Amino acid sequence: MSTQGSSRPPGTGLSKAMMPVPDPHPDVFDVQWPLRVADVDREGRLKFDAATRHIQDVGTDQLREMGFEETHPLWIVRRTMIDMIEPIVFKDMLRLRRWCSGTSNRWCEMRVRIDGRKGGLVESEAFWININRETQGPARIADDFIEGLRRTTSESRLRWKAYLKPGSREDAEHIRDFPVRVSDIDIFDHMNNSVYWSVVEDYLLSQPELMRAPLRVTIEHDLPVALGDKLEIIRHTYPPGSTDRFGEELTDRSVTTLTYAVGEETKAVAAIFAL
Repeated sequence: MSTQGSSRPPGTGLSKAMMPVPDPHPDVFDVQWPLRVADVDREGRLKFDAATRHIQDVGTDQLREMGFEETHPLWIVRRTMIDMIEPIVFKDMLRLRRWCSGTSNRWCEMRVRIDGRKGGLVESEAFWININRETQGPARIADDFIEGLRRTTSESRLRWKAYLKPGSREDAEHIRDFPVRVSDIDIFDHMNNSVYWSVVEDYLLSQPELMRAPLRVTIEHDLPVALGDKLEIIRHTYPPGSTDRFGEELTDRSVTTLTYAVGEETKAVAAIFAL
């Protein structure tokens, strides 16, 4: 886990420790922009869905800065892990630093650290897959691009391993519809990654105690959601002592999962727990 906000030893998988920022380092992309009114909730806190938009945007900016926007324009996120260590609040200035924490031939893990000038902190890591424009499948990353990414990491044999499994309807704690709007659809003709995080915000509204401590949320994407899909959110809460399915480091706390389902197809799964 992130070292901030937790005295527990680092784990693996869902409880993994994120790579610390290699700062100062010439290949860490470093930008700033203001926190705006559409980014915050009613109490002025930077929302998870807004943080995800910033994580996407700084990725596009870094791709342009590195000179690979034309040759590697299409990327799909397979997993995003966000730690809300300390809330960043309205009218603050955001500092976003982005760097690579692991590579392979067709995908990479990218870290983004978001600091507020007033002390707020959000940490994130995302697993990105390079996509071929014609085949819409995973594509090899150019050698010169990988060379640049590897300047901030020694992990060059990154493999995909799912951390989460979907929950079933039969033993669900709660099931609700989530209407997909036209404004939720992006240039891939799929529901944008940030919209999945608005579902998390809906859940956290009923769990204010979770926002009083550092919090980790992870979303893994299996299949895209399209306009017209009847999307349902299936919720399960696993109490302490029953959470060994998420790794032995998490058996001492409650874990909530949200399964994004269309019919019998699982589209994504989220896990939420206190750090």
